[in-house]
This record gives sequence, structure tokens and C-alpha cells, in this order.
Amino acid sequence: MPSIPGRLGHLTRVFAALLCVATLQAETLTIDRIYSDPSLSGPSLKDAAFSPDGKRITFLKEKTDDFTVLDLWSLDLASGQTGMFVDSQKITGGTENLSDEEKARRERMRLFQSGIVDYSWSEDSKRLLFPLGGDLYVYEPASGTTRQLTKTDAFETDARFSPKGRYVSFIRKQNLYVIDIQSGRETAITTEGKDTIKYGMAEFVAQEEMGRYTGYWWAPDDSALAFARVDESPVQISKRSEIYADDFKVISQRYPYTGTNNATVTLHVRDVAGGERRQIDLGTETDIYLARVNWFPNSKKLLVQRQSRDQRTLDLLVAERATGNSKTLVQETSTAWINLHDEIYFFKNKPWFIWASERDGFQHLYLYHINGELVHQLTQGAWMVNHLLGVDEDAGHIYYEGTAESPLERHAYRLKINTTGKPLKTQRITQGEGMHAVTVSPDSATFIDTFSNPNQPVEVKVYRTKDLSLVTVLQANPLDESHPYHPYWAHHSQAEYGTLKAEDGQDLYYSLIKPVPFDPAKKYPVLVDVYGGPGAQKVTKGWGSRYYLWLQYMAQRGYVVFTLDNRGSANRGTAFEFPIHRRLGDVEVKDQQVGIEYLRSLPYVNGEKIGIFGWSYGGYMTIMAMMRAPKDFAAGVSVAPVTDWGLYDTHYTERYLDHPKGNADGYESSNVFAHIDGLQGPLFIIHGMADDNVLFTHATKLYKALQDRDMPFEMMNYPGKKHRIWGIETRKHLFKATTAFFDKHLK
Repeated sequence: MPSIPGRLGHLTRVFAALLCVATLQAETLTIDRIYSDPSLSGPSLKDAAFSPDGKRITFLKEKTDDFTVLDLWSLDLASGQTGMFVDSQKITGGTENLSDEEKARRERMRLFQSGIVDYSWSEDSKRLLFPLGGDLYVYEPASGTTRQLTKTDAFETDARFSPKGRYVSFIRKQNLYVIDIQSGRETAITTEGKDTIKYGMAEFVAQEEMGRYTGYWWAPDDSALAFARVDESPVQISKRSEIYADDFKVISQRYPYTGTNNATVTLHVRDVAGGERRQIDLGTETDIYLARVNWFPNSKKLLVQRQSRDQRTLDLLVAERATGNSKTLVQETSTAWINLHDEIYFFKNKPWFIWASERDGFQHLYLYHINGELVHQLTQGAWMVNHLLGVDEDAGHIYYEGTAESPLERHAYRLKINTTGKPLKTQRITQGEGMHAVTVSPDSATFIDTFSNPNQPVEVKVYRTKDLSLVTVLQANPLDESHPYHPYWAHHSQAEYGTLKAEDGQDLYYSLIKPVPFDPAKKYPVLVDVYGGPGAQKVTKGWGSRYYLWLQYMAQRGYVVFTLDNRGSANRGTAFEFPIHRRLGDVEVKDQQVGIEYLRSLPYVNGEKIGIFGWSYGGYMTIMAMMRAPKDFAAGVSVAPVTDWGLYDTHYTERYLDHPKGNADGYESSNVFAHIDGLQGPLFIIHGMADDNVLFTHATKLYKALQDRDMPFEMMNYPGKKHRIWGIETRKHLFKATTAFFDKHLK
């Protein structure tokens, strides 16, 4: 049985009463307005960060006359003054021309804007570094001057300051370089990179699936660099097409299909001053993943995370810089898979480090001695630590983000460190029900809180950690008369939250948006909004993106909008994630059917008119639901779906399905073709014709299989579009087509 909706229930009833008064005066959402600028969610700033001295906050902000271009802005904390630091177009003089490598990197990092899209501070807070148009620029706030550091035909990527600020490092033509900032002298750390050999770069699966976008790491004292050598020659060459409106390309790509060879990755160290590079011993087994690399504070040792090919073992290796010798410091094991993360911290004044692990079923923080001995567990409970935010060694405090209040919320906490193993005192430092993303200043004196909930679009404030008092509002975003969403607010339908029970007794969280206006005597069609895959969570108490506003638009068109996080999705612990292991599309569909059973119990739902929409893994889920539960879903729209797991990459696919040789039945059952004869309702398939993540082949194989069976379906293919099918006009077209399809079949 479903639980009583969450704590927002009272607000929902008040909100509904207000709607009755205001509905007639409100404007109705349109797809054209949702996907036009300025954003209906209000002002937006990105990547807010403290300067290392804690005196300034910098952030990226859209131009008022071109929302696709970002400039660098700054807030002086002492004066409270905010202003533009660097105008990107004054430097480049116009539009950037990106290399193919940079376009692919930005696609994988979900960066779709131009201008200053990335930046970093020098340790002394005297300089800022940013890439623009393939070259590197250094800005000095004291003088207000900008200096172009590189000027070449080649594209410089992955640029950063060295920890002490003496150098800038970057990748050019598959090699690693450093520039001495004072002298301007450029040094090639590697020179052999070409063709299938790359230095200092992250291989395809590291970028796409492992959350590692770099392949080099500075020693804390600026004396040396550790870097990856990537040999892609073992990876088979496959040909894929990219179809554009007026062009056709055949791309030869080394793509590591599941069960095939990965790139060979080794780790090396070289002193900046010169000399021979030394290879780090990663063990005798070469078919491994280089997951993460960190330096110890003394710059003499590295901590290397080595993940086994089956992803059930993660070794933390301590490696000697001088010799390359290594040994295992900590080992994590799992019966299913190890989730990678970046939650690690080395103390500067004590022989300790903090490490996050899911060994008790939930990701928590553990205190270790640098010799690998566990001191004790720092956090504990049936909830997750999502991020380690910072450590104040002088005060003895740890700051972290977690789900202790609810899986649907994120809050930041302060924890007092002790070494006794006794219960530790924890204080929540964020206020307000919803989603908080926090950045703690280097001196732990202040923190940036990016906050939203279903009633509040994203706002950004700065607080003192000592007494949690407000320092300043970096981005106010009240839904007052000046807000772009204000004309539509009275038609906004507040989400209701609740839980249902999976067959194994675990809670399944859902959100439900009722039509506006709502008549309880009517029977409404339903739109099920699904992702359902691992590593993601849809049901949260936060303000959403433009897509979220499309769901509001569908509610205004008379749909009940329902979202449920099935088992296998993120932030609920391993017992919730692992049921999908070795067989995808089974447990997930069964849990969605629990949601359908609940929906049909509601007196205002038309149980025969339930549609489902999903993108990527959600597109896969849409097809599996339509084929495996045809009596539950009357129509489906599947965008960029995986259809054959044999066509997807090693790290993602083998994490959940294991190697194909050991799980042939699981692969067959997880592919949509095993269930194709179950399809009964109308299906609409959408795909980008230049998708290099979920290849267009996934769609064409399904098209052919449906055609061979004389099974009707609809399709929409977008020329030149990648996995995100991005573009304002393209998104308008996609969601208008989707809406028309559901209106045709569910109304």
C-alpha cells in the first residue's frame, strides 16, 4: 500500500486552494516559451567557486543578449560588490571554432554553451586561467589585464595551474606540456603521442563512464607530473555513420564494445626539471581500469585506484615516486560492482586520510592511517554520504553532503572528528527542505549554498560556517512579479510525494503531478516519466530544468504526470541498486508496474490511457515496458534508446551485466529483441543520427526488426545530432512531436 505523501502535503493543499483563485488570470505554458530565453527558471550562474584565499567568489554567467555564451563574473566578499571579471567575446573577438576532440569532450561533460566554459585559480589567488577558442588565457585581477598564454593552430585542452602556481599544464596533439608562467618557456613532458598513443588524456570509457576527464596529475610541490599513457591499438576499429542534413560521414572509431579489448593504460611520473620518466607498477594484470590518481601531501608517493576488469575489486595502491614500486593499501570488494567516486582527503598535519566506501551497504566516510589501518568509521546509517565537501583540520571538523534527512533531499553537515570510535557529533548546516549543493571555502569560514525545492527555483547564497548567518545573496530568485515564470505560476501543479513497496519490501519513491485545473470527478490519462537506470535519481525535492517545465506543460494539457525511481537507481544503497545485476530491464519494469497498479487505484486516473516517456536508459526502459508489460502501457516515446547491450561499451555494460562470455542468457534477456513480439501499443522512436554514445545503429536495428515483423511504429531521426539531441529549435520540435503523439493515442 502507498504511504501518506511527504511533508510537502500541507503546502500542496494550500497551493491547490490558491490555484482556484488565480487559475483564470494565469498564462498557459507553451513549448516555444519553455525552450526560449530567458529561462523560465530565472537567472542562472554556473561553477561558483572560492578563490584560494577565500576573499572572492567567481562564477560563470550568461550574456544578457546571448544566453549561449558565458562570461566570468566575481563577487568581492569584503565589499559585497559583484561585477564582470572577463568578457569572453572581447578576448576571442567572436565565435569559437572547436576541434573535434574538444567537441566530443564537451559532449561527454554535457557542456553545450560557449565562451568561458571552464576556469581555475592559481594557489596564490593572483591569477585565473581559462581556455578560449583553443588557446589559453591568464587574467590578473590586481591589474585587470588578460594575457594570452598560447597562440597556436592546435587546440590546447585540459589546462590548469600547477598547485603552487608556477606553471600551466595542458594537452596538445595527444601530448602533455607545461609553460613557466614567468618566463613563458614551454616544455614538452611527452613527445611520442600520435595515432593510437595518447599521453595525459583520459580514454573513452574513463570520460564516458568513469567520471574521469583528465589523464594527468600534479605533485603538490610542482616538482613532477604523473600521467597516463593510453594505447588504443588493442581496441577494435568500428565504422559508424554520422548523417547530417547535407552531408554523410563514415567515422572509423576505436569503440570498446562490451566483451572486447579496452585501451591499454599505464601510469608514469616525470620530474618537471627533466630526466627519464618512471612507470608506476600497477600489477601484472594489464586488463584493468585506472580509476583515480592522487598524490600524498609530501609529493613522494601516489595513491592509485586500480579497478579490476569485472569491477568487483578496487585496490588503493600506494606507489613510490622515486622507484615506481607499489603495494596495496586498502582493498574494496563487492559481489556485484564497485561504484567509483572522488571522496578522498589527505590530512596535512596528521598521518590520516579519509576514504568513502559502500562496504556496509551505504556510502559512508572512514578514517584511515596512512599505513592503511582503519582508525574508525566516521558516518553510519541507512543513508548516503554523497560528497566530502572539506576538512577544517584546525577546528577538527569534516563537512559533507548526504541524504540523512531523506533520499529526496540533499543537505550539508558538519562532523566533529575524533579517534575514539565513539559516536560523533553531527550538525546540519543547510536550512530548508529540498536540494542543497554546497561548496565550502578553503579556510572553512564560509560556504556557498545552491538551493532549490519544488516551490523555489535555484537560488545561491553564502553563509558563515561558524554561526550559519547569511553573508550575501549571490543569486536571488524569488517568484515575484519580475520573475519570468510568474505569469505561469498559478497554473503550476505542485508535486505530491509518496512511497510504494517493491516485491522485496523496499520503498519505491514516487512523485505525482495532477492536471491543472483538476477535477476529481474526471478520468485523466497518465504520462509516466522514466529513467530507471543505475547512477541516476529522478524523484527529488528540487526545482527541475526545462524538461521539468515540459512535464508541467503536460499537466496543464490534462495529464497526470508520474515518476518512480525503481530498484537499480542511485542514492539508496547497494541493496536497492544490486537487484538489476546480470539482468537489465526486468526488476526495473516490475517496479514500474507497481506504480501502474497504484495509479489504477486512483479514482481520477484512466487506467487504459497510460503512456511512458524516457531518454537514453529511459528510452530503453520505455521499449522494455511496452514489450514486457503491454497491458499496462498504451503508448510510448523512446528517445536515444539502447536496444542491444552488445553494442554498448565495456565499462558501463560489464558493470551491470558482467562479461558476455559469462552471462550470455542475461545479455539476451536484457536486449529488447528478446521481447519484441510482446509489443502491442503505438511506439515512437527518436534518435540523433550522429550519436556517438548510444550509436544510431541501436535505432536502425530495431527499425529493421519491427519492419521484418510487419509491426507498425513511428520514428523521428535528427540529422547531425548527438546523444543529447541539443539545440533550442530541435528541442522545440522534439517535444512538440512527442506531445502530439501522446495526445493522439491517449486522449
